[in-house]
Amino acid sequence: MSEESDVKLDLQNESATENPSEKPLSKNQLKKLEKRRMWLETKSERKAKEKLKRKLKIQHARETGQDLGPSRKLLKSLKMTESTCKLKVCFDLSLADVMMPPEFSKTFKQLHRCYSINRRAPAPLQLYITGYSDATKQAMSKMSGCFNWDLNFNPQHHTDIFDKDTIIYLTSDSPNVIESLDYDKVYIIGALVDHNRLKNICYENAQQDGVGHARLPLDLYFKFKTRKVLTIDQVYLIFLRLSEGRSWAEAVMDTVPKRKGVELLEQVDGALDNSSSDVIADCVIENAASPKSDESAIIDA
Repeated sequence: MSEESDVKLDLQNESATENPSEKPLSKNQLKKLEKRRMWLETKSERKAKEKLKRKLKIQHARETGQDLGPSRKLLKSLKMTESTCKLKVCFDLSLADVMMPPEFSKTFKQLHRCYSINRRAPAPLQLYITGYSDATKQAMSKMSGCFNWDLNFNPQHHTDIFDKDTIIYLTSDSPNVIESLDYDKVYIIGALVDHNRLKNICYENAQQDGVGHARLPLDLYFKFKTRKVLTIDQVYLIFLRLSEGRSWAEAVMDTVPKRKGVELLEQVDGALDNSSSDVIADCVIENAASPKSDESAIIDA
């Protein structure tokens, strides 16, 4: 969502509080509104600080002879179709119509983050967004010009786009386990934030569609201090890191927030650290909301 849209939203909220015919906002709503105002007021300052920080980091790297890697300008000029990585990841938006508006907003922010990371990756994944209705398309068209993104948009259902034999729908309810990445497959991520309202929906849909499905069992190889729930963007990021040759342990540990207290189980510690080709993990995505606050920028959602 653009800064202009944020400002409009705030003005609408303010007018609601000033109009005596409208129901007064609660203390919690007023706190959120004030937090939003403060975030907007400091947005330019934060962007300037980040720009200076990047500049100083680059300057230090040059002075110390560090490899800067490809520039952001070069990365942004690389088209997805030109990428050396041909791994296909598809976000299924056919579930958007069953979400509440706040849930869809969070889902879209996570998709935006996936795209932003992919756009700057040295070898971007082949991303698809499919299965969206006319209503969903209209809602997306109001957000950040997303239909100009460098990825594949298609309103058709993924079963009408890809061969069913190539589809693997990621769902934690599946009895099947992904043991390695298969570049001939298309990995479907249910683009859904539902806060436990629609449990099993991805698994049930995959069964009804007659497509493959699988889970990535974190519980067999990792120990969590909290729920084993990953957001849409975290699942994407794990796949990206694996495609870059990271070990499975690195891909998960570098992606899952530290507050979840993820630890490798002793019996698989060495095995996973030394294997970058074997992919064994758990993907609980249907009920995952982004942990970041709505006041953060879309890329941080």
